[in-house]
Amino acid sequence: MGVLFIKLCKLFLVCLFTSYSAICGRHNCHLCDERSICDCSAEELLQVPNLPMKNILVLNLSFNNIEIVTETDFKVWTELKALSLQNNKIHSIHEKAFRFPKKLEYLDLSYNQLGNLSPSWFNDLVLLQHLNILGNIYRTLGQGFIFQSLGGLKSLKFGNPSFKAISNKDFVGIQKLDDMELHGSHLKEYEKGSFRHIKHISHAILSIHGPFENDGVLIRKMLKDLSNCTTHLELKDIELTLPNSVQSFSEICHAGVKKLTFRNVSLSDEAVDDFITVTINSGLSYLGIEDSRLSGKGAWKKASKIKPALKALKLEAVNIKNLEITNFYAFTSFLDFRNYLHSLKRVTIIDSKVFLIPCLTSQSFQSLEYLDLSGNLLTDYAMKESACHGNGTWKNLQYLNLSKNSLKFLGQLSQLLTNLNKLVSLDISQNTFFDVPESCNWPPNLQYLNLSTSKIQLLTPSIPQSLHILDLSNNDLTVFTVKLPLLKELYVSGNKFMQMPDGRLVPSLEVLSITGNKLNTLNMKNIKAFEKLALLEAGNNKYVCSCEFVPFMQKDITHMVKLNDSRQDYVCDSPSVMKGLLVWDIHHSVFECHMMISLAVMCTGILFVFFIIVILCYKFHVLWYLRMTWAWIQAKRKPTTRVNNIYYDAFISYSERDSEWVENYLVNELESTQPPFRLCLHKRDFLPGKWIMDNIINSIEQSQKTLFVLSKHFVSSEWCRYELDFSHFRLFDENNDTAILILLEPIPKETIPKRFCKLRKLMNSQTYLEWPEDEALQPIFWHNLKLAIKREEFNLR
Repeated sequence: MGVLFIKLCKLFLVCLFTSYSAICGRHNCHLCDERSICDCSAEELLQVPNLPMKNILVLNLSFNNIEIVTETDFKVWTELKALSLQNNKIHSIHEKAFRFPKKLEYLDLSYNQLGNLSPSWFNDLVLLQHLNILGNIYRTLGQGFIFQSLGGLKSLKFGNPSFKAISNKDFVGIQKLDDMELHGSHLKEYEKGSFRHIKHISHAILSIHGPFENDGVLIRKMLKDLSNCTTHLELKDIELTLPNSVQSFSEICHAGVKKLTFRNVSLSDEAVDDFITVTINSGLSYLGIEDSRLSGKGAWKKASKIKPALKALKLEAVNIKNLEITNFYAFTSFLDFRNYLHSLKRVTIIDSKVFLIPCLTSQSFQSLEYLDLSGNLLTDYAMKESACHGNGTWKNLQYLNLSKNSLKFLGQLSQLLTNLNKLVSLDISQNTFFDVPESCNWPPNLQYLNLSTSKIQLLTPSIPQSLHILDLSNNDLTVFTVKLPLLKELYVSGNKFMQMPDGRLVPSLEVLSITGNKLNTLNMKNIKAFEKLALLEAGNNKYVCSCEFVPFMQKDITHMVKLNDSRQDYVCDSPSVMKGLLVWDIHHSVFECHMMISLAVMCTGILFVFFIIVILCYKFHVLWYLRMTWAWIQAKRKPTTRVNNIYYDAFISYSERDSEWVENYLVNELESTQPPFRLCLHKRDFLPGKWIMDNIINSIEQSQKTLFVLSKHFVSSEWCRYELDFSHFRLFDENNDTAILILLEPIPKETIPKRFCKLRKLMNSQTYLEWPEDEALQPIFWHNLKLAIKREEFNLR
């Protein structure tokens, strides 16, 4: 029982792990975007995953480990239009696996392990336009009629190293193809007429590895069928090296093939000689040779003996790219083939080590309109010979590309091309023109000139005035000083410009590209100088994100021109705190951008606040309170007055306006008494030169009493207030009764200012003497006043 239990536990764990793996395989892809495109490639999926999105349009499951496609894998994705399953390990697909995504237009099953193809897969895919089943392990295309329901198919790619045979039933149902590609390196059987079921093929590619002549009958049958329905035939991965290896091409000489391309082929002199002989009078209008190898020295003796009729020549375009010629320096000129060149209108020879075209050969290009010799070994001396020293060769030439050669002298080259009256486009980029002459002679109708990546440091008036498009990208230019009135497009990216070109020099400019320079700003003045500018590319510069530049970029520039590059290209280079930030993410503060105005406003605000404070202080007597507080503090610091320091019987506090009553009545009456009272008056007893506050404090402290002559003038006097406050301070601080109030005239309490709060308190807490207007009552007033002064026990007299 224990052993059985252990086995059951192991079985349960295995099942659990298997289920977990399956679940993980179905749920670890969530890479869907808002366009309903899901990219689940290279996720190590074991099965078609379950995705949360149901309206998927494009699903990429390539480069995973899916082995089986079940009936329900695509059940929920009824809107699916493109499905990529290439580079998995699929060996089994259910008959009805594609029944639900009936709107599928693109299906890629390439490079899996499908050994048998079933027509049932495609029965419901009536909208399918592109099908790729390359690189599997099937030997045939099934039992036939596999594509019978795919009447709308436009692109078909099939075949693999195991593919052996093509049957007459295989292409039934296909009406018309834009592209068909067959990989059949080990193809052994082809049933005659199989390709004829397809009524038209725009571009057919045959990839048949190895020597082309090994099975001439098979190839000839295929070419014969294809030639009747194909416009462009491309042959890949073949060898044309042995004698009679091109005889199969005789089938296409008088058929419908107009374009023939060889890609990754090996050619010999004998094969080329035979090919020219076989196809010279064919209907070919285009011949391309790309990524191929040519052995020999160009000794094509058979072809050189043929004199083709000029009217019979249909070949108009030759495209040679990356042709490796083993003995290219020993290669002969094409003088024996001058008669074959008269009909050519487009000649492209790129990256093929061409170092010279003899003058006589150049003169044979009587119909030439387009010539591309880029990526070769042409020098200035070789161009003299190729252009026949400027004596009327290439009279119909409109487009010339001499980029990526070894040219150095711009003046000499322009002189060689002067007589090309129809030339409108010249590309001489990626050469080395250190020095640009002051003047050059150019073709009169030249409109496009490409001088990019040519190490040019300075422009001169030698640039042709007829230009509509000028490309000066990736040079060492710092300024643009040439006036080009007809120029519409200017490309100066990758230079060292620190400021925009002057728009007045190019009044017709519509497109400007100045990315990757050293511009530090753009402004309205720069842009307005270009009257017709519509598109601008100015990213990847050294922008200073100033208060003028940032608002202009964020608000104004889009109203003036369209920025043709990404906003991500506009990045701040300075100041340092903003370096690396996008211009559109910068937000300056008002103080940063308007410092003078901000300082002025701030200073104005401070002055205003100060002014308000002054007004408030004046209204609420704040300064007076402050001064009094300081005086109190000073008084506090002084030692307490002793009795033997009292010199006066009374200090008289009064307003200067009441001085007549004080001097004529009060002082006269008190000082004439026997014995007389000693009175302290500020006019008479204050020490000259001493601070008035000190005089007031000292006088009050040295007086037994303080007489306050109260009147309307008193309550309006600042100094009377000081005297009253110090007396009040002494009254409460020393706990004695020193203040005597004489009311010279009636004063309603509500008329007393608020700052005389202590006077209010004194009038409420102490009895005051009222000066009577009636003379009969005045003796009583004087008697009471004298008694009030004598109330203190201590008397100085």
